[in-house]
Amino acid sequence: MRDPLVPFAPEGYPFVLIPTVAGLFLWLFGYHGVAAVLWAIGLFCLSFFRDPARTSDAGAHAILAPADGKVIAISPAPAALAAAGFPQQISIFMSPLNVHVNRAPIGGRVTEVRWSPGAKWPAFRDKASDLNEHAFVRLEGEAGSVAYKQIAGAVARRVVCDLAVGDQVQRGQRVGIIKFSSRVDLYLPPEAEVTVAVGQRCRAGVTVVAHFRHP
Repeated sequence: MRDPLVPFAPEGYPFVLIPTVAGLFLWLFGYHGVAAVLWAIGLFCLSFFRDPARTSDAGAHAILAPADGKVIAISPAPAALAAAGFPQQISIFMSPLNVHVNRAPIGGRVTEVRWSPGAKWPAFRDKASDLNEHAFVRLEGEAGSVAYKQIAGAVARRVVCDLAVGDQVQRGQRVGIIKFSSRVDLYLPPEAEVTVAVGQRCRAGVTVVAHFRHP
């Protein structure tokens, strides 16, 4: 079932209000065609910044998708992350039609938050993970730890991370947003068992992408 248009992510208000108000003034001055285009842009942004409620009844050891979109890679993580205890990587690509609100894959404590400026390579390219603007977050939960990157794409112009070191988050909680097409890479410890496949569609805060193996 299609996600409803409400509730709405507050980051989207300028993108909706500016073309809508500008279109109103242009309509009054007789520029009906341009006004219609601006209203269409406003409606697209209204859809893009939707923030539907999400819940999951998955077990305590389940790791949920941090983003809506398609799994484009399940691969070994970069060497630095493997050395930090996260040798597995799941990459989820978000098209402009997906919900772009990101959600915590597990519940726990935020132990690391880093933001890095960068280029604007298409988000589906492998190099985007390291070279594009991104925010890196590490979470430590009772069953295990994970990390993820919010990665800007060729169209995306800003990564918004709502978390700070020391924050406590609930699994499925909203943790940020990436404006327009983008990608999220999820990094898993060796004891995590991946349950999705390349090409599978995910919903943030709902789809189980991996499990911590029971002791």
